[in-house]
Amino acid sequence: MTNSATPAKRIIGLSVMQSVTTGNLFSYYMACLVAIMLATFLPQSQAFLLTEYLRIPESEQGVVSGNLNFWGEMVIIATVGLFGALSDRLGRRVVMAFGFLVMGIAFYFYPRATDLNELLLYRLIYSAGIAAVSCMIVTVIADYVRDVSRGKASGFLGVMNGLGAMIAAFVLIKLPARFIANGMSPLDAGITTFNIVMVVALATAIMMWFGLQKRPPETHEDRPGIAQMIIEGVKAARDPGIALAYGASFVARGNLAVVGTFLALWLTTHGTTELGMSAADALSKAGMIIGISYMAAFAGAPLFGLLTDRMSRTGALMITLATAFLGYGGTFFVTDPFGGVMIFFMILVGLSEVGCIITSGVLIAQQSPARIRGSVIGIFNLTGAIGILVASKVGGYLFDNWRAAGPFVFFGCVALIVLAWALLVQRRVKPLDPGAGKDHALEGQAAEAADYS
Repeated sequence: MTNSATPAKRIIGLSVMQSVTTGNLFSYYMACLVAIMLATFLPQSQAFLLTEYLRIPESEQGVVSGNLNFWGEMVIIATVGLFGALSDRLGRRVVMAFGFLVMGIAFYFYPRATDLNELLLYRLIYSAGIAAVSCMIVTVIADYVRDVSRGKASGFLGVMNGLGAMIAAFVLIKLPARFIANGMSPLDAGITTFNIVMVVALATAIMMWFGLQKRPPETHEDRPGIAQMIIEGVKAARDPGIALAYGASFVARGNLAVVGTFLALWLTTHGTTELGMSAADALSKAGMIIGISYMAAFAGAPLFGLLTDRMSRTGALMITLATAFLGYGGTFFVTDPFGGVMIFFMILVGLSEVGCIITSGVLIAQQSPARIRGSVIGIFNLTGAIGILVASKVGGYLFDNWRAAGPFVFFGCVALIVLAWALLVQRRVKPLDPGAGKDHALEGQAAEAADYS
């Protein structure tokens, strides 16, 4: 006789579906680590390619980097819904493996581009791959983990993201300088580095193919059409908490785009123009500053997770917005981006990055009506994507035509505006479901794996 009260299956402390194996869950979390590692590496290494390979003048690299990021994000916006639908038909492992395969192909060709148009083509290919992977990172965890463990599963996801970002900053970004020190030319060092990253992506694609569950889920998530999503999501903004979360998403993902696109560019150009360093050495030294920022984000994730449970969601969000204003806005006073003052502000930047993602995600989950949650989360992610587009275009212009800190100062000001907004509406934000923040926080962070792209 079958016992209907079979205890829930548990793996590493998570309550998972009965069909999920340890190998499935291990493969999923490896995907989280590698996805962020690759998504962090590409924009941070871009200044090296623009300088050593394409010989782009440093006075033009801000606009070029912003344009590459802008069009890459457009591809992500255009394809992420398609990959979600395909995963319902073909299975999650097919789409996840495809995404890493496509990224591997892009990494092979990226340093072999002969002009900017070719580089843009490879960036668009890469963006299609990261869109597939980021979509599946959210979808697979929803398939595997029961609601009661979603908060803890999201915590593990944050840990793997932090580890992946630190590996990119402390290991991958430093490889060109190490290869040059061993006698390679800068061109060969760059190609070798990208070949290594390509192998990692392809190996992960194979792991996904064999490690994730083979069958599509038996039930499919309802996916509202674009028109319906926009109408329902915009109408939902009548709730001041939802509207505030939309604004916070703009800041959260825009902040990440600024760091991903312009931090390494700032540090590398300063090293080559002011300190007389080679592009590879400047990139290697930049990795230390970038790594410190990611370490702060890694350490701050549990702190902001606790904060959102110990006080109001709006209050926690205001703390992260104030931190963002101080960190990003404070770069206006930086004269030496390799100095101690810069490190202090980058610690604040790292804390605010992860804090804005967590607190905005939990706020939107708390305020979203279950009936239209998909539409609300869709608009939440759309406003985040708009934040990336604005950061890329405006940031690129400010970087080239004002000062290297321009993109950071601009988003520090944006954070201050949203902070003032939060102060005005905080008493009008009434939790729709105080418990929703835990169970659905992962949904509110749906595009987190793509934030670094």
